[in-house]
Amino acid sequence: MTKLDQLYDRMISYDGGNPHRIQHFTKVLGFSKYIGTMEQLDVETQFTLEATAIVHDIGIKAAEETCGHSTGKLQEELGPALVEEMLGDLDFSKEVIARVAYLVGHHHTYDNIDGLDYQILVEADFLVNLHEKNSDVKTVQNAYHTIFRTQTGKSLCRRMFGFAGME
Repeated sequence: MTKLDQLYDRMISYDGGNPHRIQHFTKVLGFSKYIGTMEQLDVETQFTLEATAIVHDIGIKAAEETCGHSTGKLQEELGPALVEEMLGDLDFSKEVIARVAYLVGHHHTYDNIDGLDYQILVEADFLVNLHEKNSDVKTVQNAYHTIFRTQTGKSLCRRMFGFAGME
């Protein structure tokens, strides 16, 4: 079993009893893999992106347990420590742990996106959230124009939501 498989298994257990959260991170992982591959990320960046996609919402459970709700800001505040613990237990490298913790701590912050892994994570999460929230056309188009930067992410968004000619 690879480290990513171990992390995926651990995250399923962590979110056990909440199929929506498991489905969510599974979909974000799928889109992250696809966009990262199509954008030709190097092996290390792709690995970090996939690890982050698996744990990107790890802060939700802690936020709900401690605060009774889980705003994006709370997720960003509580997630990194949980990432450090989980990835540390699985012997991920210090560099990967640091980057994953950073990305989890910023994945609801859409200005100053630094790195293609960060951009792709945000795009993948948006693709899933736009669908899960049954977003209207205006919301999808606004996200397309303000969030999406990669050619693959833009193309996927247009095709998924039926805006093939939109630029």
